[in-house]
This record gives sequence, C-alpha cells and structure tokens, in this order.
Amino acid sequence: MKTTLPFLATAFALYTMYVSAQSKADVTTFVNPMIGTDGMGHTFPGACAPFGIVQLSPETDTIPHNINGKYQGNVYAYCAGYQYHDPTIVGFSHTHLSGTGHSDLGDVMLMPQTGRLILTPGTASRPDEGYRSRYSHNTEKASVGYYEVTLADNNVRVQLTATPRVGVHKYTFPKGQDSRLILDLLHGIYNYDGKVLWSSIRVENDTLLTGYRITNGWARANYTYFAISFSKPILSYGYRDKKRPKYLGFWRKFQLYQDFPEMAGQNIVAYFNFDNSRSQDLTVKVALSAVSTEGAQKNLATEVGSKSFEEVYAATRASWQRELSIISCQGTDDQKAMLYTSLYHTMINPSVYMDVDRKYRGLDGNIHEATDFDNYTVFSLWDTYRAEHPLLNLLKTDRNTNMVKSMLAHWRQSVHHVLPVWSLMGNEGWCMTGYHAVTVLADAIVKGALIDKDEAFKAMVSTATWTRFPGLKEYMTLGYAPYDRDATAASNTLEYSFDDFTIYAAALKEGRTDISEPFARRALYYRNTFDKTLGFASPRYADGRFKADLDPYQTYNEGFIEGNSWNFSFHAPQDVYGLMSVMGGEEAFLQKLNRLFEMNLPPKYYKDNEDITADCLVGGYVHGNEPSHHIPYLYAWTSTPWLTQQRLRTIMNKMYRNHIRGLGGNDDCGQMSAWYIFTAMGFYPVCPGSDQYVLGVPYLPYMNVALPNGKHLTIKAPNVSDKNCYVQSLKLNGRPYTKLYLTHADLLNGCTLKYVMGSKPNKRRGQAIIDKPYSLTVLK
Repeated sequence: MKTTLPFLATAFALYTMYVSAQSKADVTTFVNPMIGTDGMGHTFPGACAPFGIVQLSPETDTIPHNINGKYQGNVYAYCAGYQYHDPTIVGFSHTHLSGTGHSDLGDVMLMPQTGRLILTPGTASRPDEGYRSRYSHNTEKASVGYYEVTLADNNVRVQLTATPRVGVHKYTFPKGQDSRLILDLLHGIYNYDGKVLWSSIRVENDTLLTGYRITNGWARANYTYFAISFSKPILSYGYRDKKRPKYLGFWRKFQLYQDFPEMAGQNIVAYFNFDNSRSQDLTVKVALSAVSTEGAQKNLATEVGSKSFEEVYAATRASWQRELSIISCQGTDDQKAMLYTSLYHTMINPSVYMDVDRKYRGLDGNIHEATDFDNYTVFSLWDTYRAEHPLLNLLKTDRNTNMVKSMLAHWRQSVHHVLPVWSLMGNEGWCMTGYHAVTVLADAIVKGALIDKDEAFKAMVSTATWTRFPGLKEYMTLGYAPYDRDATAASNTLEYSFDDFTIYAAALKEGRTDISEPFARRALYYRNTFDKTLGFASPRYADGRFKADLDPYQTYNEGFIEGNSWNFSFHAPQDVYGLMSVMGGEEAFLQKLNRLFEMNLPPKYYKDNEDITADCLVGGYVHGNEPSHHIPYLYAWTSTPWLTQQRLRTIMNKMYRNHIRGLGGNDDCGQMSAWYIFTAMGFYPVCPGSDQYVLGVPYLPYMNVALPNGKHLTIKAPNVSDKNCYVQSLKLNGRPYTKLYLTHADLLNGCTLKYVMGSKPNKRRGQAIIDKPYSLTVLK
C-alpha cells in the first residue's frame, strides 16, 4: 500500500493541475457568434455582455413587416436583423431578440457616412441611393463581446462592443474624408408605417445627445431612452422628419432642421458632422434605459464612463470568460465551438431590464424599483421552460431566481393577475399557448429556490384559472379544450395539463393539499384529448366527438400549434406510463416512437412552414421546434432505453454544426442551445417540476461543470464516439449506478459520472422498474 501512495498523490496533483488549467483556458476563443439558424439568420453576430439588454449588431436590410396591412414574407428572415448572404449593411442597432420566430426591436440605429449627405437607407439592389454600404465577409470579425467590419463603399472601419446597458462603437474614417454619423430613429426590425409613435433628440452639448423613441410593435408600448456621448465635438447637425406633422404651432418661428438642439417627430433621421482632420477615430457610447434619459446617463457613467473602447471590450470579454469557463471539456475544436457557442446563446436572453439605480418600467407602465431582485425581460416561455430555465436554475441559480422574481413582479403589475406568457420590454406579447411561467416557478420551488412561495402559489393558481386563455374555461369543466371553441384545442389541452402537473408537484412538495389535489386531477386531463381508435392526440368537440378526419402529419388546421399530432402526441412527460396506456400499451407506444424517427415526412407537410425545413427533421421528429425536445428521451420508460442513446447522437451531429447554417431550427432565446448543453452532459430535464434529469449519453469524453454552490459535476466517457455511442455501464462517485435518471440533489452535491462506452447497446441495463424515471401513473 505504501508504494502506491506517492503515485496516487502525484496522479491526483496532475489531475488537479489539469482541471485548473482547463478552467483557466480562454474558452471565449471557441465561441462562434456567426452560427445561424438553418440559413434564416435568426441570430445576431454582434456584441453583447452576458444577459445584457444591449445587443449591438449590424442590420442588413429594411424589409417591413407589412405594407398597407399585407404581410411581407421575406421579413421573417430578418428576425434578428442580419442575413449572412446580404451584400449590404444598413446600420448598427442596439436591441435584438436571439433566435426567435418573429420579432421586434432594432432600436437606435447608427451608420457612419462620408461624402454626400443621404438620409434614406436605399435598397439592396440600389445601395448608392442610400446611406447603406456594401461589405465583405473577409473584413468581418465576430467573437464574444465584439464585432468588426469594414464598410466597402466608404472604407470606414467599424468596431463594436457592449456592456449590459451600453453599446460602444469605434469608427475609423479614411483620412481626408468627411466624418458623419447617421442616427436613424425610424429604422426597426419588423418595421411598418406607424410603428414609431414618437421620437426625440436633444443636443445637450457638443459631445452629448439624449432622447427617446416609443414604438408600437410586438412590445405594444416600448420606451427606449438613450444617452449618446461622442469622443470629439459635433461640428454641425440636423435632421429630417419623414412624416411631418400638419400643425407645428409656434415652432414655425425657428429653422428647426439644422443646428437646433431639439429634434422630434414620428419618423426622424438625424445627422452629425465631426472634424476628421486630426484624428480619424470616433468613439460613440450609447446607453439605453426604459425609464428616462437621466437613467440612461447614469448607465453611461457607471458602466463605461471615460473608459476607452479597448478597455470596455477587455472587461466584457473577461465577463464572458468568467461566465463560460464554468464548463471545461475535451473534444475536437468543432465540438468545443458548439459547446461554448451554445452556452453563450443561453446567456443572451433573458436580459436585464433595469437601470444601474435599480429603477425599471413595469408592465403597468409605471416606474418601479427592484429592491430585492434584479429585473429581467424577454421571456420566451413556450420555448424556454423546457431546458433554458432548468439549465439556468442549475448553472446560474441566482440569475434564474431573479428571473422568477421578475415574473412575480409582472404578475403583481398585471391587471389580469396573470404571469407572463411571452413578455418583452415591459410588455406582454401574448404569443404562443399554455401558461408556462407556472412551470418555471414550480420547477424553481421543487428545486429549492428562495422565493416567496405563498405569493408564487397565488400567482400560479390565478394564472391557471384565468378563463380568457383559449378554451381554459371549458377545459376546467369538460377536462379538455373543445375544438369548436379553440382552434388549437388539442395542443392546448396537452400544454395546460402539463403546466397543471407542475403546480401539483410544487404544491405537493410544500404540503399544500388545497392546491395539489385539484391540480393532480387536471394533470391527467391530457388523456381526454386522445382518440384511442387512432392512438393519437386529436382535437375534440364540446359534445365529446373527436375530429373525424385527423391528418396526424399536418400542422395546420388540425387542432395544434407549431406541431403536428405525430409530435404533440408524445407531450405528456409528466405521465409517460399513462401516455403508453392511452396509446394502446408499450408495444404500440414503441412502434409510434420508432416510426416518428424513421419515417420519411413528405415535404408538403413543411414546405410552407416558416419555422421548419428539412434541416430541422430526423424522420418526422421535428427538432427545430420545441414541443418535441423531450421525445428522444422517452425510450427510458420502455424496454429499449438504449435507443435514446442512438437517437441523441444522430440529433447532435445533424442539428448542431460549427457553420453559418449550424442550427437546425430557431434557437428561441437559448432553448435549442440549452438542449445541446444538457444532452452533451448526458442528461435532460424531460419533466420540469420533477427533481429528475433523465439520462441519455455523454457527447464528449470529458466535461467538468462548476456549480454555483462550489461543487463540481464531472462526466467521464473516455472512448465515446459516433461508433461507441452506447452506455455499457455507469458509476456514480465510484459506485455502480443502474438508474436511468439523476436527481437535482445528486448534481448539487457534486458528483463524478464515469461511463464505459461501447459500439453495441447493453440491453440489460435500465430494465428494472425501480430504475425508471418518474411517472405520475405508476406502472404495476
């Protein structure tokens, strides 16, 4: 024994040094902000800080959402403002949504200009008629917290970086050329005539502007105040109002449009000229606030002050390094790029939505102070309740708790007393179905979040009983949402039932039987939308009849939203054994599950769908949209759990690539990426609201995850590969582990998972009932 101790001590020291070296590695070099969404460009390649409200990025066109009320189909490609294949850049704006299916924002756009003054953007086909410029990808550089490009038409070098509330631009103009900056307050993403309600600019002095604009888009009343400082004095300035009011009052006594320090209107574009003879660099710092120009100036002074562009960028890159280095790993450079880019995506939205003095604009339009929490916005909850919030709850617990408290503040300010559905910029967008904020709250309660639980239960119950939700009044009496009252009745029934389960689970944990008992019944209402003659979820009329001609392959007009019956029929993760029963038993369940992954879905079923392309599919399984994300893990409840391992490797390889078209679907504020992070670690929260993570298979040979409590999760699968994708055995902290799930406590306590991998499945593993994951219905 004595002869082995020095060896063990040396080995442990080397291992400790290795882990330490890994954690100190500059993981930011692996992040690729250019990874897009199956060519649709639903990502922005620009500069942002972790969870920052400022996301400073180029815009490559100005296609409006509608013209005279008629939807313009091409606008969908510009959800994030940027399209890689576009030949021109229109300007650089400060607010964006990350990977969403539809959009808003694009606030406060700047564009450097030389030569002739032009205050219109022009068109992609005739760029010389506007202030836009051609550019080459050869001059583009994108990394965490940084974007750079050289505009080909005027040879201006553009560099961008950001703090949470401030965007910093550095423009290097050619020597001997004019130096001008366009400030376009008419531009916006998903713009249209009338979206901008009002905008204003004040020239406070020769290096400071303040102002605001109010828009009516997805965010019905979006107040964006700003403070803009320049590194050199303004020589002259002016503006144009492209929708001049019909009455100007006594303002007509002044020449308003040139060198007058108050500029206002519904559609204004301003310009500012600078001296370019001594220094060709112009640094512009743009601070945002939803509260006031005073708040914007406080944000400006606190977050950047007199710091140089380089100092701001260095600090932002360091903040990303701290956030991203919680995971260290082994793998190829492409695998690391996907891992760290995915982790980066999970920390873009939700975004901080309060000033440095803690004031924020609430849902009620009033100004509030966040005294005991940090206020966040951009809650794409139909997507993010599945993996994004569970991941943040695990890896960024304090942030997720603050997000939950932000949702509770939303509930307090809601005239309906309803938690957020899809909220952004202090507004409720009412997008998508279900009431999934209750799942985020319930999951946080089950996993020990420090929140006011009494208030949380009041919020969850009042939300789950708000009868303006489509079909919910009938759902509570009939046990399902009726198709003759609700066009997406089948998916709503499934979604409501799952949300209700999470309320039950949280109430059960806290001993609230007054809540757990009624919601336990509602958690099983999903059964009422299954047509047992078909074995599929199907819309059902108020008189009890099922839709007679269901096409389970079709997304539209079949009672579902953004998914077909083939995918939505597996949407009962709270009760997988019960789901098997309504499908006709395990054999029928497995046949359908295998068929889903192995079918050839005819293109007619997705050719007209903006969200889905062939790149999003594995057979008929739609990874590119969120309702299906848990489905590969459902094999764990069957007699063939190894098929989860096989399916996952295929999905990871196909849907996540280090390429401009690298994501097989919309990232939807981090959900696609959170799925990747969980699956790379080898487990997934199939049923938020339970404390379990269903085991799949590690994707990388080694991962070490630093948890917020100081503990570490270490995952070792030394010979894992596309060939060796099957788990032969697993040890948890050195002991054989046969269960097909881990608990939240297992992870929080810190643990080491050591896998033996092989090229053929171990078909004996995970067969015992005791080793199966949670199901509301117990298999007998």
